[in-house]
Amino acid sequence: MTGADLLAARLAAAGATHAFGIPGGEVLALVDALERAGIRFQLARHENAAGFMAEGLWHVTGALPVLVATLGPGVANAVNVVANAQQDRVPLIVVTGCVDQALAESYTHQVFDHQAVLRPLVKASFRAAPGTEDLVVAKAAAIARRGRPGPVHIDLPISVAEARMAPRAPLAMPSAAPAIPVDLQPARALIAAAQRPLVIAGLDLVNQDGGAALNEFLARTGAPLLTTYKAKGLVPEDDPRVIGAVGLSPKADALVRPLIDAADLIVLAGYDPIEMRQGWRNPWPAGKPVIDIIAEPGQHGMHHSSLLLEGEVGAILTRLSEEHARRDTWPAGEPVAARAAFRAAFAAPAAWGPHAVFETLRRVAPAGTVATADSGAHRILLSQMWNCDGPRRLLQSSGLCTMGCALPLATGAALGSGRPVLCFVGDAGLEMVLGEMATLRDLGLPVIVVVLVDQTLGLIALKQRQLGMARAGVDIGETDFAAVARGLGGHGAAIDDREMLTREAEAAFRRDGFTVLACRIDASSYEGAF
Repeated sequence: MTGADLLAARLAAAGATHAFGIPGGEVLALVDALERAGIRFQLARHENAAGFMAEGLWHVTGALPVLVATLGPGVANAVNVVANAQQDRVPLIVVTGCVDQALAESYTHQVFDHQAVLRPLVKASFRAAPGTEDLVVAKAAAIARRGRPGPVHIDLPISVAEARMAPRAPLAMPSAAPAIPVDLQPARALIAAAQRPLVIAGLDLVNQDGGAALNEFLARTGAPLLTTYKAKGLVPEDDPRVIGAVGLSPKADALVRPLIDAADLIVLAGYDPIEMRQGWRNPWPAGKPVIDIIAEPGQHGMHHSSLLLEGEVGAILTRLSEEHARRDTWPAGEPVAARAAFRAAFAAPAAWGPHAVFETLRRVAPAGTVATADSGAHRILLSQMWNCDGPRRLLQSSGLCTMGCALPLATGAALGSGRPVLCFVGDAGLEMVLGEMATLRDLGLPVIVVVLVDQTLGLIALKQRQLGMARAGVDIGETDFAAVARGLGGHGAAIDDREMLTREAEAAFRRDGFTVLACRIDASSYEGAF
């Protein structure tokens, strides 16, 4: 076997089923070994998109996400998605090909220090040496998944990948039991005394599959629920205890401010403030009791807490629930009023526009549909309107907020689930990744791309107006996305009203290949929407 075989076998043992990237000469031995190990290597059109495809697959299957990049420009292209994995808590394994150290001293073509570039963005960076191939993968997978997930980098020299060796037994690595603090009595006392408890759930709880534990905790404590965007669906959003998602929409944040002020206890259930904007710096007054239950402490400075519990968030919630009988709270009914105000604030008007697009597609989409959202004005409104019936049903880049993520996220999700996936993207965002529609064609995936065509960078233009600045750098021409879709082997339609969108969406959910629904809207529709 080769060093690449050993590395690939360990990736498979760690739960990898696919690797995404663009092959170059320096990673050919690895690509060959991945296929022999049963890990399908999937070609993308750009390394940035390849990383998001790996993430999308991970969200729906739990498979270890793997990105493969060749040296030089391949690594440089991957920097954005590695940074996204760091800020969006994705356990991405990034394997890069490199020349041997001795050669690098006298050969400069395409050569730079991959570890120096990626080290600020990853939880760890390793350079594989002969005999360590399986060890570095085992360490990388454990580090990537531990605490708050994040990317880990492995630099694989050509000579190490191609070196021949005798077969050897797989390396065994111990698994860790869920961590629970020894003394939970102070937290139990705060919960028992609270008459108006409020839970804010976040990304840590999603990554630890803590939805069931959260549901039971809400039932036992009588607390209503706010979530970050990534935590939507941990409790299905048609549940009357769910107020809504917060963190990016000033309108939504203003609606929940009275609830936060009135609460006599706030329980942060896996709340990771990396998703939140400036309005969530110090969002509650000093002295308010706050229990912060987190996977891993971070010196973020975004908020204070009176009690910090680190470990398996769901397991901690379960322990805290055990001694509390179900009870009524919030005697004045403030959560009911807040939930009603939320729904009224983001209800769709009768006129055609982004509200109508999202409302129509939510009605047409079957239960359990996964949707993805690109960055931009549409994402803020969609994240308030889109009702999630389970976790990981609305995928987006919320820590880094990078454009061009929605289409490859949807590609990976559809590849993993085998079901139609909705992709919401602005016209500028889709133009960044048009080539990945060829990936959809080649894979025959049923992704429904809903592009909001307003010929502008709508969110940036809105900010320019709010700041009294001249309009600059935000206008783009109109691309015929329906024609582009047809040219790349899919189905495309231009949409101008609810009726046509309903017909085309229903047909798209029955179609095997990909569909582009180009919904032409007026950018002014976002004014005051969120």
